[in-house]
Amino acid sequence: MSTSHAAHPDRLLPADPGTRDIARRLLANVEDLPIISPHGHLDPAMFTRDEAFENPTALLISPDHYLTRVLHTAGYELSELGVGGHEADPREAWRIFAANWHLYAGTATGYWVEQEFEHVFRIDPDTISAGNADAIYDELSAILARPDFRPRALAEEFNLEVLATTDDPLDTLEHHKALAEDPTFSPRVLPTFRPDAYTKMYKPEFAANVEKLIQTAGEGKSGWEGYLTAMRNRRQYFIEHGATSSDHGTHNADTTPLSDAEAQALLDKGMRGEATFEEALAFEANTTFRFAEMAQDDGLVMTLHPGSHRNHSTSAFQKYGADVGHDIPFQMEYTNALQPMLSTFGENKDFHFVIFTMDETTFSREIAPLAGYYPSVYAGAPWWFIDEIDAMNRFRQYTTGTTGFSRYSGFIDDTRAYCSIPARHNTSRRVEANYLARLVAEHRLTEDRAADIIVDLIDASPRRVFKL
Repeated sequence: MSTSHAAHPDRLLPADPGTRDIARRLLANVEDLPIISPHGHLDPAMFTRDEAFENPTALLISPDHYLTRVLHTAGYELSELGVGGHEADPREAWRIFAANWHLYAGTATGYWVEQEFEHVFRIDPDTISAGNADAIYDELSAILARPDFRPRALAEEFNLEVLATTDDPLDTLEHHKALAEDPTFSPRVLPTFRPDAYTKMYKPEFAANVEKLIQTAGEGKSGWEGYLTAMRNRRQYFIEHGATSSDHGTHNADTTPLSDAEAQALLDKGMRGEATFEEALAFEANTTFRFAEMAQDDGLVMTLHPGSHRNHSTSAFQKYGADVGHDIPFQMEYTNALQPMLSTFGENKDFHFVIFTMDETTFSREIAPLAGYYPSVYAGAPWWFIDEIDAMNRFRQYTTGTTGFSRYSGFIDDTRAYCSIPARHNTSRRVEANYLARLVAEHRLTEDRAADIIVDLIDASPRRVFKL
């Protein structure tokens, strides 16, 4: 039996013995439930190809922004870690990681990776060091070569029932179709409509993307009319391939609508590359409103996660490109920004709108009150920079008094690191047991009621909110 602290049965549970006993009983109701992952970033092709993972670095280090950020702060170049398409010696990258393992102490990333080592790979994380980096690399390589560590076998091992990916509107979704038609693969791998590449006219590729979109799905129409037609058609294509939601990573939360004439004028400027940043944001706000309008007709759940300064480091962007871990949060405002959209669509209980944030100061001030009034609004789980243990506890404390438990999205792992999925979901289950046990110990809930609530939070909430 492992003696690692990462294997301790009471990890993350209350220190007080009486409250801890309650938490243990609550956790027992959900610890073995199937994983429902309604938002993530895995490539569905990994399941159709079902190939062995290349090496430990390619699986655990290079794609995990959380992990590489820590090493970057220690002075290592992202290229040394195989980030952004740069080739790196995988064994040397692993040595860098092992030599700096101590830097992860206290971080959410450190906790999840410890859990992966202990519970997925059966390797004691307390043994990781520069001195045995090669030995652990070799042990992991041998594990990855085993047939039971192929992606499909791991999906069964993880008890993965639903996994949503994020996909470009023009994706063929061929891998999703193949998986849906494969009777030997039981998890549901669902596409998610992610139109950001076609809404951000401050990106240099905007004009080419929009032109291709309209040509592909605009039914021969042009301009703003063709744009809307193409978006509606591609959303329907996604629905036909199992999608239940659309995902929108906007700069801010503005949802101010424009007239068709105003939208056409801005689109023309954007296609010529002449729009100012402010005009680009006005166009993006209008598209957010229009996507909510489309959701009234087609029923896709709409998730919104604004507030990230994308590609904050110009030098890193030039060297490695986008989406390699240098996106930084900034202060957000939701109440006024969402008012145009919610005053129009928010009273519709069949419209499901999930608000995420990286600015946790908005939990109790804006997000909880919005979710506590509008029947369409759900408070998204702590996400990205705040999906760590203490922030999860703060989320519960800041939102539950206003919203109760029913306005919760369910846990979101948002991961590109496949083997972290069970660790992240287990973490969420333990955090919920911790919080609910305290309410029981304080005689604010009965234990029977808390047992019902924790099952709802872990299993029923994501099914209900994401229409699964």
